[in-house]
Amino acid sequence: MGNTIAQTNREKKNYKIKKRTFSYKKIKSQKNLKLDLYQPKNNNEKKPILVYVHGGGFSSGKRNDKISKYFCQEMAKQGYIVASLSYRLTMKNIGFGCNVPASLKIKAFNEGSKDIYEAVQYLISKKEKFKINEKKIILIGSSAGAEAVLHLAYSKEALKNNISFAGLVAMAGAATSLKYISKETAIPTQLFHGVKDKLVPYNIAPHHYCKKTDPGYLTLYGSKAIAEKLKKLNTSYYLYTIKEGNHSWNTRPIYEERDTILDFIKDAIVNQKMLQKEVIH
Repeated sequence: MGNTIAQTNREKKNYKIKKRTFSYKKIKSQKNLKLDLYQPKNNNEKKPILVYVHGGGFSSGKRNDKISKYFCQEMAKQGYIVASLSYRLTMKNIGFGCNVPASLKIKAFNEGSKDIYEAVQYLISKKEKFKINEKKIILIGSSAGAEAVLHLAYSKEALKNNISFAGLVAMAGAATSLKYISKETAIPTQLFHGVKDKLVPYNIAPHHYCKKTDPGYLTLYGSKAIAEKLKKLNTSYYLYTIKEGNHSWNTRPIYEERDTILDFIKDAIVNQKMLQKEVIH
């Protein structure tokens, strides 16, 4: 369906995999936050790790739902270590619509990204045991998960972190600001987004397209805006635009553009080839 970078040159792999579950954060009066770790069996060398964050509007979704398990298994079969995370669903029973104060939305971004950061710290602390190449940590997110990983990589808070991410893949995500995307902070970023997404804007627009008078009015910078910033900085990016696409493209790339994701990870992130590519579907 989509154009890939080097699909004909990519070696097809099909590793046998194993899955284990670990607690990475203890929370008083709540269930511990856990992650599922998918690894190629009998692996004795350090490998890149993909950190996958599910969607659900910060109010629902699971690290081990059908889509998450499928994606993680498929990526691990290609030789990557994959971690699928649970994180605090701070908007559960609250929602994420135009009647929800923008301050709570920002808090959800912040708290979600903090949990991801702590999960990554846990994984790095076990890098020898899990055979993780800590120089190749790749963030991947869907919808709210994409917003959380973009916030972690490209926000003021991210500048305080001591973890260097190798790259990022965001499906129907957006950032709260472009201010902190610079030549120094930019990482190879792949972005999938439908132009007709009514929840998370493709370019620059209010979250959920709320009115200025709504409590939940919050300007977000979608995939198009992020790609334009990266293009101006002359850093690697891949923007996959779906002209008639809606918010379903927060997961459809997992099934329909898996090879596009794999090629970007291999070429632009693992092999660090300069890439600036835009595809219109």
